[in-house]
Order: sequence, then C-alpha cells, then structure tokens
Amino acid sequence: VCGVGVAGLAAIQQAKNLNAVVSAFDVRSATKEQVQSLGAKFLEVESEESGEAAGGYAKEMSKEWFEAADKMLLKECASTNVIITTAQIPGKKAPVLIKKNMVEAMPPGSVTVDLAAETGGNVETTVPGEIAKVGGVTCLGYTNMPSRMASTASQLFGGNVTKLISSMIDKEGKFQVDIENDEAVRSMCVVHKGQKLEPYVPPPPPPKEEKKDEPVVEIVEEDPEKTTMRSALQSTGALGTAVILGSTVPGSGMLGTFALSIWVGSQAVRGVAHALHSPLMSITNAISGMTIVGGMLQLGGGILPSTTAQLLAAGAVSLSAINLAGGFIVTKKMLDMFRRPDDPPEYWHYYLIPSGVVCASFTGLTLAGMGGPGLSAAVALASGLGCISGISAMSDQKTTRLANYLAMGGVGMGLTTTLFAMGATSAVYAQFVLMSAVGGLAGQQIAARIGPTSLPQAVAGFHSLVGIAACSTAVGDFMLHGVGHGGFHAASIYLGAWMGAITCTGSIIACAKLAEKMSSKPLALPGRDAMNIVMGAGSAACMAGFMMTSDPATAALCLAGGVGLSGALGFHMTASIGGADMPVVITLLNSYSGWALCAEGFILDQPLLTVVGALIGSSGAFLTKIMCDGMNRSLTNVILGGFGTSGGSVQTSEGLVHTEIDVAGTVSALKDSSSVCIVPGYGLAVAQAQKAVADIAKLLTDQGKTVKFAVHPVAGRMPGQLNVLLAEAGVPYDIVYEMEEINEEMEDMDVTMVIGANDTVNSSAEEDPNSAIAGMPVIQVWKSSHVVFMKRSMASGYAGVDNPVFYKENTDMLLGNASDTCERIKQGLME
Repeated sequence: VCGVGVAGLAAIQQAKNLNAVVSAFDVRSATKEQVQSLGAKFLEVESEESGEAAGGYAKEMSKEWFEAADKMLLKECASTNVIITTAQIPGKKAPVLIKKNMVEAMPPGSVTVDLAAETGGNVETTVPGEIAKVGGVTCLGYTNMPSRMASTASQLFGGNVTKLISSMIDKEGKFQVDIENDEAVRSMCVVHKGQKLEPYVPPPPPPKEEKKDEPVVEIVEEDPEKTTMRSALQSTGALGTAVILGSTVPGSGMLGTFALSIWVGSQAVRGVAHALHSPLMSITNAISGMTIVGGMLQLGGGILPSTTAQLLAAGAVSLSAINLAGGFIVTKKMLDMFRRPDDPPEYWHYYLIPSGVVCASFTGLTLAGMGGPGLSAAVALASGLGCISGISAMSDQKTTRLANYLAMGGVGMGLTTTLFAMGATSAVYAQFVLMSAVGGLAGQQIAARIGPTSLPQAVAGFHSLVGIAACSTAVGDFMLHGVGHGGFHAASIYLGAWMGAITCTGSIIACAKLAEKMSSKPLALPGRDAMNIVMGAGSAACMAGFMMTSDPATAALCLAGGVGLSGALGFHMTASIGGADMPVVITLLNSYSGWALCAEGFILDQPLLTVVGALIGSSGAFLTKIMCDGMNRSLTNVILGGFGTSGGSVQTSEGLVHTEIDVAGTVSALKDSSSVCIVPGYGLAVAQAQKAVADIAKLLTDQGKTVKFAVHPVAGRMPGQLNVLLAEAGVPYDIVYEMEEINEEMEDMDVTMVIGANDTVNSSAEEDPNSAIAGMPVIQVWKSSHVVFMKRSMASGYAGVDNPVFYKENTDMLLGNASDTCERIKQGLME
C-alpha cells in the first residue's frame, strides 16, 4: 500500500482481515506507528529528508529521495502480488511512485490498483479509466471507484446467499431445510411448512469448569535476625578456614596474588553475557594452555629429551601448544559468528601492538643486561592482566572480538618472560621450538575441523590435554627435585598431579559421550557410591603419605597411587553421570583445569600461573553454578545422582492423546500470526537446521511479523552452544532472548515453535512437585496462543521425564527430521 492516508489505512486493514502479508510506504515517517499498529510492515527510505507538510499531507520530495525510494521499492515489488496506491498532493498531479520497471518485476498474475488515477496516477503504467496489461501484471486505472462500490457489495452479498443455499443441499443432491441441526438456517428461518417458528434462541455456551479453590499455603516469614546471624556464622567459618589454609603458604606474596586473582577473575567472568558462554569456555581453554610454562622451565637434554622428567616436560610443551593454537583459533571462529553484516569494520588486531612493544622492549633490555627480577615480574603481571582483560572484553557484544587479541597478547608476554627464565642451552631452545611447532600445527589442524555442533566434545578434548600437561609438570618437578621442600610444596605437587589426572580422564569420557562414541546413559555399577568413597579416601591417604614421608621411594609410590586413583575416579564419576548433565561436567572440568594450573604456579613459584589458573578456575566454577541453577540441582546431586537414565516413548499417566499438525498447517499458522517465538534445543544442533530456521525468521520478519528466539541456559551440550549456532546461521544477537526475558512476553506470542527442545520447556518442572525436574526453571512455551513442537518422535528428552506440554489443547506436534521440516516450512512461507 503506497500512501497511508484514510484510504491507505482502510486498505491495510482489509488486506490484514483477509490474512494477507502487508507492507506499506509513505513519505511521512509519522505514519509508521499507524502502519505497525495494524500489523503491517512499514517500508523506510534511507534518507533524513522528511515528507511532512502542513495539515498532515505529504509534500513533494527531492530527486535524491526518489532515487533512494525507487531502489527500495524495486526490491520490494519483486515479492509483491498486489499494489494499492492512494498518494495524492493537494492541487498537484499525483506523484509517480511505482515505475514501469517495478511493475515488470512483479510476479506473473499480480495486480496494481491505482486509486489516484483520476489525478494522473501513482503507477507509471496506469491508463486512467481503463485496465492495462503490462507483461503478466494487470493495472487497474478506474476513475469511478465510488460508483463501483454498490455493484461490488451486491456481488459479495449474492455470493454469501449462494453459499448458504448450496450448503442446504445434502450429499445426495437434495435440497432440505434442516432447522434441527443447522444453526445458520434455523437462525434466519421464520416460517417452516406453514408453521410460524418461535424466535431463535442460540444454545447456551458450554459450562465453564469451576476452578477448585487451591489450598492457602501459609508463608512463614523468616526472622531477619536469625537469617543474618546464620549468614554471619557461615562467613566466619569460611574466613577462619581460609586463614588457616593461608597460613600454610610460605610466601605471603603468592597468597595475596592467588586471593586477589580469584576475586578479580570472578568479577570479570560475571560480566560476560550468557550468549557468549561458549566463547568464554573456549578462550579460557586456550589460556589454560599456559601449562606450557611449566614444561618450558623443566625442559632439558638436547634437541630431544634424555630423561623421563625431560620427556614429560617436552610432552607438556607439545600438548599445551595444541591447546594454545587450537583454542585461540576456535575462539576466533566462534566470536566471528556473532558479527552482523551491517556492523562497522573492526581493527581489533591493532591491540596486539601494546603487548608486542612490551615483549620487544623486554627482550631488548634483557639482552642488553638491563633487565632484572623486577622487570620480569612486571611483564608477568601484565601478562595476567592481559588475560583478565580479554575476559572482561566479552561483557559487551561490541568489544567481544577484542577479547581474543587481548588474551593472545597476555599469553605472548608470559611466554616471553619464560623464555628468558629458562636459561637453557641453544639445543634445548631448539627442542622447545620443535615441540611447540608440532603442537601448534596439530592444534591448527584440529581447530580447522571443529564445527559449531562439535564444540562441546572439542572443548572436553582440549581439557584432557591441559590435564595431562599439568599432571606431567607436577610429576616432572618431583622427579627433578625429590622430597624435602616443605609440606606446602609437597601438597602443591600432589594436588597438581591429582587434579590434572582427574581432569584428563574425566574429559576423555565426557568427550566420548558428547561425540556419541559412548552411551550417554550413566554407568550404574553395583556399589558405585562406595567405589567413589574408597577412591576418594585412598587419594587422601596417598596425599598424607606423600606430604609426611622423607623417603623418595615411598613418596613416589604415594604420588603414583594418587595419580592412578584420581584418574580412575575421573573415569568412573564422569561415566556414571547421564548425558543430560554433560554441560555441568564440562564446566566443572574447565574449573579443575584452572585449579591444576594454580597448583603448577605454586610448585614453580610462578605468580603468572597462579593468576591465570585462578581466572580459569573461578570462570569454570561460575559457569558450573549457572548450569546447576538452570537445572535447579546441586553439584553434589549432579555428580552422584545418575540423572538421565530413562528414555523411550512418552505417554502421560492420564493416557492423553497428542494432536499433530502438518507443514502446511504450520505455515498457515505462521502466516496468520503477528508475533512468533522460536525455541531451539539440542535437536536443532543435531539436525543442522540452524540455517533453515534463520531463513524462516528472516522471511517472517520481512512479512512484518515480530520474531524472537528464546534460549535456555542449559540448552545444548555446553553453555551458550545454541547462541553460537544461531550466530553462525546469521540470526542477529539482539533478537535472541534469555529465559527470564522471554517468559515475561510469552503470553503475547501467537505462535511458538519448539525445535528439538524438550526438558527445557517441560511444564512438569513447575506443575508437578513429584517430577524429577521439579523446580527447574523452564521456558514457559505453553503460555503462548499456539505451540508447534518439532521433534523426531514422541520420545522423552535426556532427563527421561514426561512432558505434559505435548498434550495441552494449544499444542500440535510436527514430527519428523527438523532439517527437512524446516526447509519445507521455509518453502511454504516463500510461496
């Protein structure tokens, strides 16, 4: 509709009543709100020129404005079937808005209705008073529209009467007046078979079910004094424990560095948006490759290592290099997915200049003999701050791609100081170059093969490398220096090796489960909990023995026992956790890798590793808490619960039957709606349907509909995985909402499409206190007017819990492969 005056608004309303997809155009920007209030899309010209004139009429626009408008309208006409123009300027010839080339671009069978034909017409191909044909398009140029209304109204009324009479003919072709069963006939029938009928009284509506009075639950208010006292006592216990543990640390400087690093790191991580949690895990995974520092300081021999300890160090360098190269490449790939086509050019790589200048200056000063411990410490501190700054840059989508360069600069400064701290021979430096080059090349090759759907298992795999490197460094330090260096040093070695081993084996099992190389069902061995307790107690006993003995052989035996028990514990505990809890496992292992790096810092007296390790450890702990809160479960329950054991077909206990819908019905529902919410789940990732879904969203948006995406915190197999998939497909991040935001708007949604999600939209979490997922925050899709559930089958989700939403009156199931189904829906919307 061109020209949004009284006639234009009436045309928009009538077209919307006929379920048409309507767009409108006017030179006056003030009409935008009127158009949108009627559910139509307002077409805007990229120009600051205003078309407002006195009295609310339009004024004549400049040549430049018309050129911009022509470009926009030509593109719009290619997908428009009917054009109605009403634009007029008092006392002047009607402006020509629709040029001949625009008419020729319209699909065959299209029509233009020029209501301004009497004053020259808005369509260039209009012939006043006649019907013209331009290619396959019909151009109506009637100048007597008012006089045609009576005959049109008669035709419409006559059509209704004809349909009524036709409906009174039964299947056998006989005409009958059925006043018993046909309400339409009975309501207008006055006399039947010579008998006057009583005035028609419509049947009463069906009785509404009376709502049962819900029992009033008395809310007992807590005594604020007791609540505060309990919190204060808990804080006292935590502070006392921290002071006792801190008193065992030999150097107060390292303790202060550790404590402040945890606080600063946790604050930086808290500011990261939920949508960027996957890149957050990826970048912390890359930074955890700083385990290379421990390997570098233990390298020895020549071009190749000559002892077991040196072999472990060389292995730590290679494995850490895989993490560094692969992690930063994967992070860049993920962050680039969030870049929108209309975003301005970015030159964040220039931020490598500050770290590059620091590294070059440090190298020059050290080679000139002007360096010293103070300079090395300052550069190491800058390295840690660079890594923290990288995390902080993820607090805003505008600066998120800066994060990778800041973190790389931080890592680069740390490696530079370590190179000079090695004080090795040229042959050992050559060994370092060789091992790091092999690892870096392997990391690059691995990263090149990682796609959005394989991110969870890739992150878990990278964690295992960090675990091996940390364990190797701890064991290598023991081999090089033996015992007798104090209880704290011994504890650091043992804990570094222990956490490295549990991180390694746990990550390998998590990777296998996520890659579907291993069953996602929990490993339910007899006496599972007892086995974990025995292995935990054995680990504690080995640690006590390692710390108290002065015999190298006994210490080696205790350390080997601790590493073996830790590895077995990581294997068994992760294997005993169901597939639904893998997001928690990944974040927990991410945290473990950080604490292992912290222990390495204490072992080697390297504050840099303590800072970076605390950053990664607190990051993983924060994400673990988010995952547990998202499932309303404690970490202990996740580790020991064996959640996600059920599966198979679902049928509620009431024996309800679900209703199904086909693709055509779904397309019709989407076309008739004005607001649509799309809720993706892991099934979308498996089906690789994100591109088709993004196209569906764009088509609906172009048709004037409001489209929003809703992502649950634990959707997918790692935090933020669905956000990365949607970003890869080109979905703008500003229409992707978190659970809390979208639940406030769900009642206003006409249609909600759930694609491959189940547990995260399960109403039993809120409605059934006996459900296994009771209390879990979920996206309240059932509150929208119409829910279309897209799934392969009626099988349950990973949690193995019935979903009552399947059987609600406003829910239809669209069963089949999500990729094929979404492609067909897209084609249906394009027709």
